[in-house]
Amino acid sequence: MRVLDLFCGAGGAAMGLHRAWPEAEIIGVDIEPQPRYPFTFVQADATRPPVRPEDFDFIWASPPCQKHSALVHLHPARSYACHIYDTRAMLLACGKPYVIENVPGAPLKTTFMLCGSSFGLKVRRHRIFEASQPILVPRCEHGHQGRPIDVSGTGGRRVNRRPDDHGGNTNKPRNLREAQEAIGIDWMRRRELAQAIPPAYSEFIAQQFNKSLQKGAAE
Repeated sequence: MRVLDLFCGAGGAAMGLHRAWPEAEIIGVDIEPQPRYPFTFVQADATRPPVRPEDFDFIWASPPCQKHSALVHLHPARSYACHIYDTRAMLLACGKPYVIENVPGAPLKTTFMLCGSSFGLKVRRHRIFEASQPILVPRCEHGHQGRPIDVSGTGGRRVNRRPDDHGGNTNKPRNLREAQEAIGIDWMRRRELAQAIPPAYSEFIAQQFNKSLQKGAAE
C-alpha cells in the first residue's frame, strides 16, 4: 500500500496513518524543510507534487490553515493563500480515496469534526475533515477532559477567537514534554506541535477506510 501525505508538516497525520497501516509506504510532500518527518520526505510544492497522486492508494492533504484560522484576526493586514479548492480538484481528478483536513470555518464539503477529548488527549484541537467516504464520528467529551492544554501558537493566551472556536481559556504547557504528551506526539518541537494534528485523528479515520481499501485491492 502507498500513501501520499500532502502539506505533510512534521508528520502528525502520517504517524496516525502508519499506526493504522504499518506496512504502508508513506511519502510526505511539503514546501518547507521537515527534518523530523518520520517517513520518506520530498520537499516540493504540494499543489504540484513531484509524484503522481494516481499512483497511490490513499491520499491525505492538510492545506495551510492560516487563512481560516482564528489567529487571522490577530493579523488582519496579512494575506494568506487558500489551497483547499485546487487540492480538492486534484484529488477528485485522480479518483483515489482521500481526506482533506483543516480548521473549523474552512470551506470543506460534507465535513465532520474531531476533538482531542474524544481520544483521551489533553488537547481539544478541533479539526474538520472532508473524506471520500462516510466516517462515523465520536462525540466531544469536554466534560470529562477538564481544562485542556493549548499547544497552538497562542500558548494558552486568550485571543480574539471566533465564537465557534473553543480553544480559548486553556492551560499553557509547562514545558515541551507536557505539550508533546497532551497531543500524543513525542518527536516534534514546539513550533511543529502548533501546526500538527494528533496522530489519533488520522489513525481513527484510516481504520474506517480499511474495508473499502481492502475491497479495492481485491478487485
